[in-house]
Amino acid sequence: MPSQVADVPEEWPVEGTEDLYRSRIPFALRADTVRRPGADDEDPFTRVVLEHPGAVVILAVDDEERVLCLRQYRHPVGRRMLELPAGLLDQEGEDPRAAAVRELREEAGLEATDWTPLTSVYSSPGISSELIHHFVARGLSDVGRGDFEPAHEEADMQTLWVPFADLEAACLDGSVQDAPVLIAVLTARRRGLVSAP
Repeated sequence: MPSQVADVPEEWPVEGTEDLYRSRIPFALRADTVRRPGADDEDPFTRVVLEHPGAVVILAVDDEERVLCLRQYRHPVGRRMLELPAGLLDQEGEDPRAAAVRELREEAGLEATDWTPLTSVYSSPGISSELIHHFVARGLSDVGRGDFEPAHEEADMQTLWVPFADLEAACLDGSVQDAPVLIAVLTARRRGLVSAP
């Protein structure tokens, strides 16, 4: 019997699907007509689904317990957010850790010798299939970005090193509002993967 405190796989019958948006970008928007199992006397209902390939987030911590952070403009919320290196699983069949290694190099020019899986979470399961895999990276060294050329928001991205204790405090007082940052910081702290005075 499954634990009472756990998500349980389940799929309800889909009676029809309509593509609302689909192109060559790795996202799509569709509308599914769904029926509740065993409720044949009820009308089916529509749920909009944002298809998402998944993503990775990296909490890169140096020997001084500082975290590499990024400041990046995010158009949907009209803010320059304090974030962690992150990226999409947009290469077919790509392993999340391999994607994390790639993103840390592309966004920060860093390589890590020690990778610890932290957690995997659905970002907004009421509308999106996005599953975000979080990692802690240690043993950092500068290796450069290779042939990666930042464009658009990434071309304007800023990097900074933040003491873990300061980042944790900013997460708790609401100064940092990017959910993946909060999840990574608070989970790493709770699991004892970082130390701070």
